[in-house]
Amino acid sequence: MKTMQAVRIHTYGGPEVLKYEEAPLPKPGPGEALVRVHAAAVNPVDWKIREGYFKGRVNHSLPLILGWDLSGVVEATGSGIEGLKKDDEVYSRPDIARDGAYAEYIVVRETEVALKPTSIDHVHAAAIPLAALTAWQSLFDAAGLSAGQKVLIHAAAGGVGSFAVQLAKWKGAYVIGTASNRNQDFVRNLGADETLDYQTTRFEDVVHDVDVVFDTIGGDTQKRSWKVLKKGGILVSIVGPPLAEEAAAHGVHQASVFVQPSATQLTELAKLVESGTLRPIVETVLPLSEARHAHELSQTGHTRGKIVLRVV
Repeated sequence: MKTMQAVRIHTYGGPEVLKYEEAPLPKPGPGEALVRVHAAAVNPVDWKIREGYFKGRVNHSLPLILGWDLSGVVEATGSGIEGLKKDDEVYSRPDIARDGAYAEYIVVRETEVALKPTSIDHVHAAAIPLAALTAWQSLFDAAGLSAGQKVLIHAAAGGVGSFAVQLAKWKGAYVIGTASNRNQDFVRNLGADETLDYQTTRFEDVVHDVDVVFDTIGGDTQKRSWKVLKKGGILVSIVGPPLAEEAAAHGVHQASVFVQPSATQLTELAKLVESGTLRPIVETVLPLSEARHAHELSQTGHTRGKIVLRVV
């Protein structure tokens, strides 16, 4: 049996359950491609799955390879593949129910992968799919954000937030972002029209009549966000699902988004990268063998942009 190096979990738990070890080399089936992973980004969903938060919601079998954000090169294709060929440079947010990208190789469906932007390297390309698709699907598909509208983006310096700021500005919206004091200039440089230091200012005291709130935090932040929306506005969350009753009580709408793979949207995002409209922010690059340290950093909740594991 052919093998590869990968980071797997054999049981749910803390960062210590991540094991850098040999794993079986996967084979592509019909409509699938085998991709040689060059880089894999780390996202909060990775450590949430590692800790068992998604048991019952996603049917994983153990041992499991984590990581659903990658850039690499097509090594082989299964039958029925039309748009990909060997040696194509691609990036993907693959199916979260299957083995992920903390490995030398991964099998992805053709519907989950697109040609990577040629103007950036694999490390930066790997930082895009999951976070940028999350922002796109939240702001555009769920909220219907359009030019001239006002949006409040929580944790605007984070992996998802940094893409959300850039995409909202591209769409022509007025963007308000919350961030720590150290990230105020950073968020403004991404394109935010206004920034708020959440450590010194309660956003609900100064923000009013926004069309969209993009909630990446949940909890108390979500509860305090209802009052900043204008009547008929919408709160979109990627963490705790907002309560329909609370939305109705405030005369607004709500939506919950769990990012889905989309080759079509990845192709659109690649065009925005190539035009200079969208840029991935990578704060930390570590070798695959240091996935445990990457998870520990991610769990602090204070990273700027993305953490990426370099595989090649």
